Amino acid sequence: MRMEASDEDLALAAAGGDATAFELLLVRLYDRLFSLCFRLTGSRAEAEDLTQDICLALPGKLAGYRGQAKVTTWLYRVAVNAATDRRRRQASYARATEGWGDWEIDRQQAVSEACAATEWLARAMAGLGEGLRDTLALVLDDVTHAEAAEILGVSEGTISWRVAEAKKKLRAMSDKEEGE
Repeated sequence: MRMEASDEDLALAAAGGDATAFELLLVRLYDRLFSLCFRLTGSRAEAEDLTQDICLALPGKLAGYRGQAKVTTWLYRVAVNAATDRRRRQASYARATEGWGDWEIDRQQAVSEACAATEWLARAMAGLGEGLRDTLALVLDDVTHAEAAEILGVSEGTISWRVAEAKKKLRAMSDKEEGE
């Protein structure tokens, strides 16, 4: 008997909680709904997702169906609204994420450059004599010249000279590598 019932009768029964009526309504209308969703999205995967979203929301939406229009007309309105909402969400997401790819590329490049600079400095410092290397290591670790002098047991003037000498040697190493 249910198979002879109209879509509108099934929709009203489903709105009242009749699970069998809901199932029969879906069986009748699913392919048409999917076809519309495909035309709205232009993508099979998107159409499948949209159709499933609509089917999941349909029991709640059917509560608002009053039988004043054909079920297909009402369902198509539901589908168009769902597609519009999906496009809005995708556009909002695209706007929110715009530029993050470039930012991440720039961040990765900055990290890479910083790592390369740190590795170069470590290799270059290995080429300095012990006094220059130890002094530079302390100063690069934010130790003041006075504190470095106390730690190394030399005068503050010696620390300043060592830092200047280390900078000069590192600059020469850098210039030599750039010239190669």
